[in-house]
Amino acid sequence: MNFKDFGLDPRVMEGIEAAGYEQATPVQEKAIPLILEGRDIIASAQTGTGKTAAFLLPLIHKISSSKEDEHIKALVIVPTRELAIQIGQQMEGLGYFTSVSSISVYGGSDGTSFTQEKQALSTGADIVICTPGRMMAHLNMKYVQISQLEYLVLDEADRMLDMGFYDDIMKIISYIPKKRQNLFFSATMPPKMRELAKKVLHDPEEINIAISRPPDKILQVAFVVYETQKIPLVEYVLKAKPLRSILIFCSTKISTKELSKKLKKSGFSVEDIHSDLDQKARENVLMLFKNRKLNILVATDILSRGIDVEDIDLVINYDVPNDGEDYVHRIGRTARAASKGVAFTFINENEQRKFLEIETLLGNPVPKAKMPDEIGAGPEYDPKKFSGGKRGFRPGKSRFNKKVKGKR
Repeated sequence: MNFKDFGLDPRVMEGIEAAGYEQATPVQEKAIPLILEGRDIIASAQTGTGKTAAFLLPLIHKISSSKEDEHIKALVIVPTRELAIQIGQQMEGLGYFTSVSSISVYGGSDGTSFTQEKQALSTGADIVICTPGRMMAHLNMKYVQISQLEYLVLDEADRMLDMGFYDDIMKIISYIPKKRQNLFFSATMPPKMRELAKKVLHDPEEINIAISRPPDKILQVAFVVYETQKIPLVEYVLKAKPLRSILIFCSTKISTKELSKKLKKSGFSVEDIHSDLDQKARENVLMLFKNRKLNILVATDILSRGIDVEDIDLVINYDVPNDGEDYVHRIGRTARAASKGVAFTFINENEQRKFLEIETLLGNPVPKAKMPDEIGAGPEYDPKKFSGGKRGFRPGKSRFNKKVKGKR
């Protein structure tokens, strides 16, 4: 379906054309007409399917034709700063030719940013994109012009519930009018998600684009390794074929820092990104990666849903993700839009049971590649044998490096 068929405001169409969009994605094709009709929706669609534009375009269209006043008209609640920034940037592009104002409100920034947010929330930016904690901080100070809100959007709603934001979300909702349009977007639809939807949505239309599985155009390959083989294997893969853009996910910020440090010593163009970096440093690293001035980015799951970089050639799961949903979101960073991608996962003995659970969710086993001769053979893939009891034992070695636990 062409965007011209939606009947959007000409100024909105200018933003769409400037962004180079022509054909709507499936989630956009289903969601945009329903939102324009004023329906509440609950949409399940995986990362990279165009969810953001699916709600931003009809909101910009509707707000463009409404009268200007000093009240916030739309509130978009998201789980992370990265996602708030990403949606804010997309909003600036799509709404460039309209008079619709917006601001991204998130924690981790300085006092100047808080003051700017306060001013925008007091005078009524049209669309506010926020993280729950930061919005609560502003709401507690009583100056947020939210009493006449017309649209509420929860994006990555399942992730917010997993992160423990349920109480904050319900508290924010208590400040806004009961009569409003509600739009929920989520990658999965667990029971607690449906419970929240029942409390908040009014006669919603449900949209299911796809179950949470990786796109077919992602080539998935797993390597069964001993923990001590992971770094040599990463270096082997990186040297085997020069690639422009590589994203490596680690499960902890400690392993993220250590891997980045070792790759730098080996001469690779690499930086790491995790929760220990302040917001400005994280934005700078992301900008270098987006602009191809940085070729390898090592990250914790803080980026699995929040990064918006096209044409990532390779994703490496240095550690097996905690669950199937994290796996899907990690490898979904490659093969965006029409491009193809490759995802490698390294599995040590203690991660085999966890990876088997991921394969069960996917519905198919991920092919296991032969280890390069230079690295040596890895352990057998036998999740029942390696069920996470003792730390990995390798013949001829008395002990392995223990996997260091740390926060994301």
